Amino acid sequence: MFPCKKIAVMVAAATLALVGVATLDGTSTEIETVAGPKPIVGGTNVSSAPWAAAVYLGSSFNCSGAVIADKWVLTAKHCLGSSINVRVGNAKKSLGKQITVTRSVTPPSGADLALLELSGSAGTSSVGLTDTDPPVGSTNDIYGWGRTSCEGTGPDQMKTASVRVDTVNGQDAYGGSAISSTGVNGYAWKGDSGGPQMYQGKIVGVASTADCGNHQNYGSVAKSRAWIRSTAGV
Repeated sequence: MFPCKKIAVMVAAATLALVGVATLDGTSTEIETVAGPKPIVGGTNVSSAPWAAAVYLGSSFNCSGAVIADKWVLTAKHCLGSSINVRVGNAKKSLGKQITVTRSVTPPSGADLALLELSGSAGTSSVGLTDTDPPVGSTNDIYGWGRTSCEGTGPDQMKTASVRVDTVNGQDAYGGSAISSTGVNGYAWKGDSGGPQMYQGKIVGVASTADCGNHQNYGSVAKSRAWIRSTAGV
């Protein structure tokens, strides 16, 4: 299982009341903050997500992800581990079609993205990818099976929330380019790692770090677009 990564950040109090962020995989520990509301966290349930991919290590749920091609799932690099398999095609992670992963591929840039090649067809629809970062100030949607409170547990039903883009010059867990955002009606937390951030129906980012205080960083898909295309063909 990928080890926890803690990333200390220092920001002006007038900007964000953060003292740290943590990767969002199901087992990492975090530096708690007091910023933002404390009861994805918030958001709403997703009734249908045929592109959805729940990433498991053995029998244990670890991260969220998305089907981007018939045999490829996009998730986060820090979600990788042994005995990876996915359950795809259903907004309820327990009901998705289970498929083993034959290999994982990470970008040469070191960004917090990973592609999972499946042993068989996902047999479901995929979601498109962006070629450009979303506009600063735009409202995007995030999706995942992360905890519904800072100390709570993750749901079986996928959730979604709206976030507002603060900058496209942030950093992911490995120092790669990231889209930083503030929650509008919810925000990402543990278990949302690897899940998509979407703008105008296409994936713009992959969940990397958050503080359980209304702020999150998603690895930029646009910055790794050429690598994704050369690896997965989309």
